[in-house]
Amino acid sequence: MEEEIRSWLPGLLACGLLAFSLAGWTADEQHTVPDLTVHEWGTFTSIAGKDGRAAEWLPLGLPRFPPPIDLPQFVERINGVNFKLGLRGTIRMETPVLYFYSPRDVTVSARVSFSKGLITEWYPHADRVEPGGVVPDTGLSQLSADGSIIWNHVAVSPNLAGEFPNEVQSNRYYAARETASSPLRVQTSAGEQQEKFLFYRGVSASPLPLLAKLTSDGKLVVKRLSGDEIPNAILLERRGERVGYRLTGALTDETTVDPPVLTGSIDSLHGDLEEILVGQGLYRDEAHAMVETWKDSWFEEGSRLIYIVPRGFIDQVLPLTIDPAPGQIVRVFVGRLEIVTPTTARAVKTALAHNDEETLKKYERFLEPILQTVKLEH
Repeated sequence: MEEEIRSWLPGLLACGLLAFSLAGWTADEQHTVPDLTVHEWGTFTSIAGKDGRAAEWLPLGLPRFPPPIDLPQFVERINGVNFKLGLRGTIRMETPVLYFYSPRDVTVSARVSFSKGLITEWYPHADRVEPGGVVPDTGLSQLSADGSIIWNHVAVSPNLAGEFPNEVQSNRYYAARETASSPLRVQTSAGEQQEKFLFYRGVSASPLPLLAKLTSDGKLVVKRLSGDEIPNAILLERRGERVGYRLTGALTDETTVDPPVLTGSIDSLHGDLEEILVGQGLYRDEAHAMVETWKDSWFEEGSRLIYIVPRGFIDQVLPLTIDPAPGQIVRVFVGRLEIVTPTTARAVKTALAHNDEETLKKYERFLEPILQTVKLEH
């Protein structure tokens, strides 16, 4: 009998190993959807201080110039519409949208965390947004936990006609819908919500992956601070209807960029930026939607460095988890770093002296850090 048992053992072990292997393979298959693709774009907006690093500021500006409401009323907000007015940080994260592409219906969950930050607006309805109970005038660098948002049951429905919420007034939110992404459905206690993407925004006190400092002769020294290279950047300046910009290419260490000559055109800038975004992995309609969403903001009065945020930095500061795991995740963020040039400083000081509200309004939310930089010059 003992000999018979010994003779069976190899076969039993082989069957057990096969069963274990199949069980593991099945578990992996249940948590991976190879034909599901997720693309994301968003903006990190900051302003450089005298040392070239991202300055702490009130991302929604001074009470004297309250920001326009650029989101529909159906978008959900943390602790009310004006809560963000008291948040001081280094990064205003603007309009990340997550697109899903699938040839068949699939249900997913999505979780995003924001290092040293808070998620402040979102749509559709999320199952959980943390931390809760945050009070106004919170110092983001002092948060006890990173902010996060979770959608537990998002139905990706490629064959859904889609009935998306809309409001009469024009709003930059809607441009992001002009893509071929699959419609999404989220069930709430008030009924089903439908959208073309998962949308969220936030504010953080995280440092940037670069610094940009002006030299005495008006050039801009851009230095990489993180391990990854900056894939591409554009130094842009606009004064009234005059526009100029310089493409830098990849930034691997420290680069000096000459100020642009104001002989360019906005249309060519749109085209160049769309090509850069497509080169980073966005579909062309996504790149176009992103530029359409932010063209009135990225290309406004002033001087700024527009750069592609390294993927490693995005995943570190804004980690994203999708379950089941997609076959591909593309994340493309544009960094917008405002530069307080002597021209900008003079314009603001002159406008203040003459109570020129029209000129001051051009700089709106950046007025506080601009004034602080001007003050440090004296």
